[in-house]
Amino acid sequence: MQSESARMSSAAEARFRIDAPNSKQRSVKVIALDAPSERVIKDLAQRTWNRATFFTASAFGSAPRAGESLAGWLSDLAGRTKNLIDEVDTADLVVMIAAAGESAQAASIIGEACSVKRVMTTALVLGSSDVTDEALSKTLSHLRPWALMLVIASAEEYIADMLTALRA
Repeated sequence: MQSESARMSSAAEARFRIDAPNSKQRSVKVIALDAPSERVIKDLAQRTWNRATFFTASAFGSAPRAGESLAGWLSDLAGRTKNLIDEVDTADLVVMIAAAGESAQAASIIGEACSVKRVMTTALVLGSSDVTDEALSKTLSHLRPWALMLVIASAEEYIADMLTALRA
């Protein structure tokens, strides 16, 4: 009797194989939520990525007032303003990056836009040994409701590794 592996390698079974890539490249939007994470994403943006684009949340958390447009609420790394809804609309994944102990209030605006457009969200928190548990907890409380995956990174290099794992 022929083993399952041998049978699947036969010419008769080859006609059922799909000769196409497993999946398409993701369009990943990486957004810094505070000044320390902005520095991190500027360094990350210098690397080679598949289809990742990098932004900062304007004013790092000053939420737009009721009825105010989200048109200029994001900025690319060149300082040009971008429409949050347009960027989320073209994304497969939005990754928010915050530094432990910093305010991550911008996550609620971004997370809400992602929820409306049904775009998956991930939050990466750059941990620090000199940040108290209380300060870290405050940052996490802003991110938890809006991130489907929440990771505390011990070093900046871990953030790069996570983006690679997420196919950014």
